[in-house]
Amino acid sequence: MSEYVNQDQLPLIDEPAALQSGIWPAQWIKAAIENRDIYAQDRIASDQIQPASLDLRLGGTAYKVPASFLPGRAMTVQDKIDLLGNEKLDLETGAVFRTGEVYIVQLQESLRLKKRVSGSANPKSSTGRLDVFARVITDYGTEFDTIRERYAGPLWLEVAPRSFDVKVRRGSRLAQIRLRRGSPPSSDTLLKRLNEEKGIVQVGDELADIKDNGIALSVDVEGDPETGLIGYKAKKTSAHIDVDKLAHYDVDDFWERIYRPERGGIILQTDDFHILATKESVAIPDTHAADMVAYDTLVGEFRAHYAGFFDPGFGYADGKPIGAKIVLEIRSHEVPFMVEHGQNVGRVMVERLVSSTDKPYGAGIGSNYQRQGLALGKHFKR
Repeated sequence: MSEYVNQDQLPLIDEPAALQSGIWPAQWIKAAIENRDIYAQDRIASDQIQPASLDLRLGGTAYKVPASFLPGRAMTVQDKIDLLGNEKLDLETGAVFRTGEVYIVQLQESLRLKKRVSGSANPKSSTGRLDVFARVITDYGTEFDTIRERYAGPLWLEVAPRSFDVKVRRGSRLAQIRLRRGSPPSSDTLLKRLNEEKGIVQVGDELADIKDNGIALSVDVEGDPETGLIGYKAKKTSAHIDVDKLAHYDVDDFWERIYRPERGGIILQTDDFHILATKESVAIPDTHAADMVAYDTLVGEFRAHYAGFFDPGFGYADGKPIGAKIVLEIRSHEVPFMVEHGQNVGRVMVERLVSSTDKPYGAGIGSNYQRQGLALGKHFKR
């Protein structure tokens, strides 16, 4: 496998056709690594660079802390860890993170961002589908998963497994970061035009609705026409999952299969974790990237999330949009709640890239969820 070696003072790509604001594509991330605006304890491997994001790796030490926290404007993350008290875990040979516990790990990657450059982070898709809470924290930070303009320093990851114990080690990849220059413009009008031209989110042959600078997504409770399978519910188990083992675990050891109800919807019991899918299919052109945000809880006492970013090229094949369903991680809070077919669960927020990516999502770069329908994480046998 080729690797990008950190080198000093190589120029950051500034393409003549590049826009003044937008998400960084893969080639810009590569240039930032070469220029040491992104640097790491170990050399950064080429497969960490995704179409418009960078995979982040755990370092060699974890701290078990009594509670989640933000350091605030006056403290570093290490200051806060020392203040709260902690138990150290060695990740060089691996350690099991237990459900109900909170762990903080310094990531191997650090940043040295320039003027007008900021970032956001997200769990990788495979992390979210294991129901592992993973949020990036910065020194003097006041928000999770937010890297402020001109930030210079280390990145840390809060990890909190919720359904399954997980085994991790130095180099495990649970989160990713996306960098942007400036503030890309967004409006319902621009998004409607883009959706009409590119068919970013569709239900069959129909375009999805635009709302609050996003494209609406809803849940599928009808499922596979032949089997009636609509999703999975996490089982209670003492077995752990090694996050670095692929296609290794039997589905039925960890998941209960959920089938189409005879009428109405399915009832989400409080804090049960479900994997469901959207009615809509999504296809992101190589000029844009996207993310999903949940609808306000006023639409129901449940929370839907999509871990991982929608990369440019997601839902495309041979340069044509074919669409891929979005896998949802859903749980109800406070009270049991019935989710019915077509109920709104979130919306796709679309941002342009400063330049088309030279590494679009797909089989050519080993992407795991191209052409996906309802699918568990890559750790489970198909």
